[in-house]
Amino acid sequence: MNEIVLMASPDQAGKRIDSWLSEQIGGLTRSAAQNLLSEKAVSCDGQPLKKNYKLTGGEAVTVQLPELREVDITPENIPLDIVYEDTDIIVVNKPRGMVVHPAAGNWSGTLVNALMYHCGDSLSGINGEHRPGIVHRIDKDTSGLLVVAKNDTAHQSLAAQIAAHTAHRGYEAIVIGSPRLDEGTIDKPIARHKTDRKKMAIVEGGREAVTHYTVLKRYRGYTHMAFRLETGRTHQIRVHMASIGHPIIGDPVYGLKKDRFSDIGGQCLHAAKLTLCHPKTGDIMNFFAPLPSYFTDILNKLEKMQ
Repeated sequence: MNEIVLMASPDQAGKRIDSWLSEQIGGLTRSAAQNLLSEKAVSCDGQPLKKNYKLTGGEAVTVQLPELREVDITPENIPLDIVYEDTDIIVVNKPRGMVVHPAAGNWSGTLVNALMYHCGDSLSGINGEHRPGIVHRIDKDTSGLLVVAKNDTAHQSLAAQIAAHTAHRGYEAIVIGSPRLDEGTIDKPIARHKTDRKKMAIVEGGREAVTHYTVLKRYRGYTHMAFRLETGRTHQIRVHMASIGHPIIGDPVYGLKKDRFSDIGGQCLHAAKLTLCHPKTGDIMNFFAPLPSYFTDILNKLEKMQ
């Protein structure tokens, strides 16, 4: 078993332990956190914690994570666009159309398959056998920057930064219509859709979700926008923009069924910026990924429509 110790901050008092664990350990789902609690693998002062335990703030929580089992996933020699790499982290620019980690229906051709070929055994094991090294994700048809942990210490540091909102992720997208304000914040809770479990939705009582946006350029019927995430909920930008009537073009789930760009093969969303504190050196690191060709092609078409 891998043992890690997580410190609860005073402002986290009252938060349920399962929800808190899923935020502190990147990629750990709430149900997986509940399984750890059921197995008495989560404790404080030597006493196992129950699923309904609420933090008092300031306590040290010990988590026993299972050893990473031999992974039945084939390393694949898939080219990677590596933005940065050292012994602790690797930052990649994921292409559109690539799934981040293996799951039902996608056991090959994923970013993890490529990372296993490139890194060998040098990936953190906190997130289990199907998600080695994965601290955070972006959707299959979203392109851009992702940081991957090469050891458990790096993983814990990066996950804590994401949970504390000190690691910043910047995105760009093209949306339908023209938002009224040049900049603003969308603060609406997100949870699984009540009837369509494949979708997310704005749900009262859902998990906090905060997206800051800035208009970069307005076109006829469309807008090029930049986003900064405070939280990292599934489909967050896509759901938030759809909720204010400006879905991302090409979005097959939350966008318009018929639009000039509805057949572009997925949402026009790119993770362009990533800022983090290096888990070993403490240095602030800024990474940038230029807009891919599918994105710039659309911008060029919009320019001609002006």
